[in-house]
Amino acid sequence: MTESELRNILDLCNKATKAPWKSYVEGRDFSSGSSFIMTGEEQDRDYDLEFVKIKAEDQDFIAMARNVLPKLIDEIFKLRSQQK
Repeated sequence: MTESELRNILDLCNKATKAPWKSYVEGRDFSSGSSFIMTGEEQDRDYDLEFVKIKAEDQDFIAMARNVLPKLIDEIFKLRSQQK
């Protein structure tokens, strides 16, 4: 991937609601209500993302991607700078 592509992904992450995002799946993580992704944490908590229909694995992936993509991109930039 080009640096521009990576920076575009990072820009999207930075514009999204603040991490961490946590996936909560009804029947797995709690017993009543609907599945959702909680965004933010404590004082930085924003709103919950609720889906009409989504597989638990897809919901978990969305939350995980929000949390780790910025770290992965930073690691790529760090490794590339060490190669120069």
